[in-house]
Amino acid sequence: MNFYNPRHIAFDILTRVDDGAFADLALDAALAKRDRLDPRDRGLVTELVYGVLRLRGRLDFALSQFSRQPLGRLERGALRLLRLGAYQLLELDRVPSHAAVHATVELARQVGLERVSGLVNGVLRSLERERETIPWPTPETIRPYLQHVCSLPSWLSKELLRQFPNAESRALGEALAGQPPVSLRVNTLKTERAAVLAAMEEAGHQVRTCSYAPEGIIVEKRSENPFPGDAEGWYQVQDEASMLIAHLLGAEAGDKILDACAAPGGKTTHLAALTGNRGEILALDKHPQRVELIERGAQRLGCEKIEARPWDLTEAPDFVEAESFDRILVDAPCSGLGVLRRNPESRWTRTSLDVKELAALQRTILSQVAPLVRPGGVLLYSVCTFTKRETDEVVSDFLAAHPGFVQEDLRGVVPEDWFGLITESGALRSFPHRHDGMDAFFAVRLRRSGGEN
Repeated sequence: MNFYNPRHIAFDILTRVDDGAFADLALDAALAKRDRLDPRDRGLVTELVYGVLRLRGRLDFALSQFSRQPLGRLERGALRLLRLGAYQLLELDRVPSHAAVHATVELARQVGLERVSGLVNGVLRSLERERETIPWPTPETIRPYLQHVCSLPSWLSKELLRQFPNAESRALGEALAGQPPVSLRVNTLKTERAAVLAAMEEAGHQVRTCSYAPEGIIVEKRSENPFPGDAEGWYQVQDEASMLIAHLLGAEAGDKILDACAAPGGKTTHLAALTGNRGEILALDKHPQRVELIERGAQRLGCEKIEARPWDLTEAPDFVEAESFDRILVDAPCSGLGVLRRNPESRWTRTSLDVKELAALQRTILSQVAPLVRPGGVLLYSVCTFTKRETDEVVSDFLAAHPGFVQEDLRGVVPEDWFGLITESGALRSFPHRHDGMDAFFAVRLRRSGGEN
């Protein structure tokens, strides 16, 4: 392998993703081994990996116009090369077209696929010459537009159209095809947002405050300098929508809190910050290696009173007493359709069957933790998706099965300038095309009857 060639690195990462690896973990591991890689090349690797995965449907539609063979019949390595080349031709203005084609053909030889270099050269040359002739679907032909321009699989295109009007589906599809904002949650246990804003600007980064999250910062343009305060634990990389969830729980100093599905720990550490390290937090996750992420994050950010341990909540946790928690957060495993921009490979691995199975898991987890809420206590359910099956239907099923809980209107909990995020039923729903680019999240607050509020 050409160890420091960004296109070769991207090809290797995409190969691993095709074999089942998570893109973010594969990318982090590859870049960690190359700490001497030029920052611009690191940026190119990241752009190529996430761009090819995010826009695979769009790239394949373009390539299919110029390939004599159906793309499905090409060997995987050849198709991977074509997608890399097509992404550079169609999406990267800073890469000259002739350079993109030449570099991809050379890459075919470098990765041991010289036998397909002629095919790669021919298809990409045709794409370079005739890209203006590609018959892109128009927004009026909404299903093909969502699939081939917004790069959504067929089942997900249907899901959007079932839930939203055409114009809304198009806007959401376009947003999910775009790059997500880089956002940071300032760790208020260590510093203040104003200080981090000043330090970021001094380091050459263009930043602004988030629209809703009081600790949030949006990085609009990065300089070549690293973010200040990383080693000191000044911030956590976290989407703004995710930052809102801990606020909705309403945890206070002295509360006993359960974060039921806690890894990698962004919301857990946020709860510690909101309680000033004066809340008692139990953080659970099914996978022991992900529990380690919670512990490392807590140590980096200076979070105390967090006990992290592995537990699969398809079974009742027999090590805690019933009615023993003031606040419980269930940020449940879900289809992740609201964060497709950040986990782009999942748009090609998720299916409608997954949604059904995950909704069943969500109901199970809620049922397991419900007895642990003290009378008068709060259970917050959140997911980073927008399917009705995982949101409204899970909540209605839970309330029907647990009459001791009622849903609270979040307008009675949040600041008035958050009201645009709250639905008529009192739930939080955020969308990237509506709410300053933040991820699509859903959350409801459920209170157990009895006791005092």
